[in-house]
Amino acid sequence: MRKRGFEIAKGWENCGINLPKRSTAYSAGYDIEAAEDTVIPAFQPGIKPVLIATGLKVYCQPDECYLVLNRSSGASKGIVLGNGVGLIDADYYNNPDNDGHIRVIVFNVSDHELIVKKGERIAQIVFQKFLTTDDDKASGKRTGGIGSTD
Repeated sequence: MRKRGFEIAKGWENCGINLPKRSTAYSAGYDIEAAEDTVIPAFQPGIKPVLIATGLKVYCQPDECYLVLNRSSGASKGIVLGNGVGLIDADYYNNPDNDGHIRVIVFNVSDHELIVKKGERIAQIVFQKFLTTDDDKASGKRTGGIGSTD
């Protein structure tokens, strides 16, 4: 039985997407890459975050989630995650809106435009177990992609 891993999202099968990997035996995070060149304008008030496509979808166990985290090298260039930490639920995988395609939400806090090149490592994913309360009765079912449980 498969426990957790990465796949290429629909529409990205022939785009040269690399599956994430850890850099060292003790690394917690799997580095993920940009699926295409993306321009990130310098931050100014009112600017919307940029979504960087990865061409990936991620599967994990029902009692797990995964976190999309900034890489220190991205932060040193001025790239920060728009949501601080991306927490993605197990049922995001294969959702009907976008097949579970992971996009990284970023701002550029430098004073100049940044260009992220295809294949550049932009974030990392860490798998995580989660706990529920004794009286938890959640029974809803995901029907879409980003923001669909609002």
